[in-house]
Amino acid sequence: MRKNTQVTAAFPLAAAVLMLASCQEPPKYPAGLSVEDALKKFELKEGFSIEPFATEPHVSSPVDMAFDENGDVFVVEMADYPFQADTTQPRGRIKFLKDLNTDGKIDTAFVFAEGLPSATSVFPWKGGVLVAAAPRIFFLKDTTGDHKADIKEVLFTGFFDRNSEAQITSFRLGVDNWIYANNNGQAGKVTRTSNPAAGPLNVGGGDFRFRLDNDKFETESGNGQFGLAIDDWGNRFFSQNTLYIQQAPIQGRYLKRNPFLPSTRGSVKIYEDDVMYQQTPPPAWRAQRSARRQHNYDSLGLDRVEWAEDHFTGASGGTFYGGDGFPEEYYGSIFTGEVAGNLVHRTVLKTNPGKAEFEATRGKGEETREFLASTDSWFRPTTLYSAPDGYLYVVDMYLQHIETPVSIPDDLKADMDFEAGKELGRIYRIFPTNGPKKELKGINLGSKTTAELVEVLGNPDKWWRTTAQRLILERQDKSVIPALKAQFETHKDPRTRLLSLYLVESLGGLDAGMAKAAMKDENPGVRIHGAILSERYAQNLPDLLELAKDADDRVALQVALSLGQFQGAKVQEALAQTLVKYATQPLYRTAVLTSNTGSSLEFLNYVAKQPGFSGNADLAKFAEDLAYVVAARGNSGELTSLLNGLSQFDAAVQKNIAQGLEKGFAKTPDAVKQSASIKKAIESASAKASDDLKASLGKLK
Repeated sequence: MRKNTQVTAAFPLAAAVLMLASCQEPPKYPAGLSVEDALKKFELKEGFSIEPFATEPHVSSPVDMAFDENGDVFVVEMADYPFQADTTQPRGRIKFLKDLNTDGKIDTAFVFAEGLPSATSVFPWKGGVLVAAAPRIFFLKDTTGDHKADIKEVLFTGFFDRNSEAQITSFRLGVDNWIYANNNGQAGKVTRTSNPAAGPLNVGGGDFRFRLDNDKFETESGNGQFGLAIDDWGNRFFSQNTLYIQQAPIQGRYLKRNPFLPSTRGSVKIYEDDVMYQQTPPPAWRAQRSARRQHNYDSLGLDRVEWAEDHFTGASGGTFYGGDGFPEEYYGSIFTGEVAGNLVHRTVLKTNPGKAEFEATRGKGEETREFLASTDSWFRPTTLYSAPDGYLYVVDMYLQHIETPVSIPDDLKADMDFEAGKELGRIYRIFPTNGPKKELKGINLGSKTTAELVEVLGNPDKWWRTTAQRLILERQDKSVIPALKAQFETHKDPRTRLLSLYLVESLGGLDAGMAKAAMKDENPGVRIHGAILSERYAQNLPDLLELAKDADDRVALQVALSLGQFQGAKVQEALAQTLVKYATQPLYRTAVLTSNTGSSLEFLNYVAKQPGFSGNADLAKFAEDLAYVVAARGNSGELTSLLNGLSQFDAAVQKNIAQGLEKGFAKTPDAVKQSASIKKAIESASAKASDDLKASLGKLK
């Protein structure tokens, strides 16, 4: 898949020189390059150019960056990597960068904060920054004007901190005013220092989100590692090493409302293959380790391939491009770095009829190549950033090796220098080759009045919209509620209408009427959030039931989730209709099952009477999962009723239900399992069962 280059000696003398050079064994691990030479190694898609924005000595080992409302740049430097941070002398730093001569390149750097263990992410907030540095999230701020943080406040603590590749990271502000972060599903007991009564929160198995305007925090579905992309409608996409893009279509709060679900995994892989087109050979250690692993798999007779190259192994920094500096067709792309493959991959999201999740596809002209690839093996694009000038910035850690030593056999890492390149680092700017080049000037949102910020919510560039949203959120100026409501009612851009809606919510001005109006919006993204907000208002249930008939598949999923907050025969009917329509899709089956109504025995009996239930393998699978919930829930009366009514279902459904009961019985309280009523119900059901079903029911004893 890489390009094979062949050098041909045109003259005898040149050939002799080449032959002499070939006698010298090439270095096992190549040396790093200067910025100028590294630029020559890039293979960038036609129509784009790349240039340095910040380089060593101004940055070193950078892993994340952010522009604040005044155009100032903060960069996270992760010098501890790849080792466990020394708690006595952690080397993580935050740099404050300035372009004093206004030539579009950084020429001055200040150490804003240092001594941070394994810092991974930075996010502007209230004139300072939030910093993820496990086990803590800090708020840092400079109040003296010397570009050094003199306020260092711990906001949260308790996150996993024993692997710098799998810690709290990737702060992103969602359209709903929550700040989201990846946690890689790592266990931790997290507390909010200003609200100890609210914790500790067990964040194991999911990601994390919090709001600083109302002091809320909770786990979120997903298991993102490094890289989080949130689109204009709140859809979350994240990177995780070999899984270069996943999506979390069902939010964590819905999965948590039914603690007896067979599975609470909230993420789905949305691509068909993991092929990438890298231009560098695998490093010696990886090639040898992969060969050893493959030999082991083969000796065990396993049908498994250990890829050393050309497949994602170090996906990182997935970022939503929301700028207005690229051609229009690039808006909404997800750009993901691949630190092991030395490239940047572009994902184009596609919707598929009948499904709620997106499909990851390659962009036009990138079917057999990457958006950006380098032949320099030191190029380590840890993350990307959609900047206020509308261009895409690439954060390059620039290291000889980028792998945790614990994953490499001792004999292979004996001659590896994991410190090589720690003093280096680059941030590049990618921009279209044609047309006038935009400049980083006029970024002064911090000086705008709140009323002026309301107007900025209509900017075509997502950075400007999101930054205005953040500032309004921070200021909590209720005087702009009327302007926001008017904007919600009249603005032509649905992205702006959605932000206006949620900012009204943050300022305490939301009512049932606004939520209802959102459900009737012409844009499905706004309708989805209208359904979410209508969960607060019982009077909006009739409109929510009507929205269940929406033709948009993503709206249908959200309505099924939102209806789970309500009870009643009409709710049951609407959930059943959604279930039957989308029975082939696991996400919809799970959505129905998260609710009390959708996981009740009454609901199963109701669905069983619907046309097309008998002989439908997908609905039989739903029956199996519901039976699991019934067993795990351990309600003796409900469980007895299910067993006693087993014969009303056809043989296939009976088998599925028995399988669900068997799995769920592992969680059924012993007192219930051993009760006389349950034993009697099992015996009664077995007496009427076929031999196969009788064997399954026998496992319940």
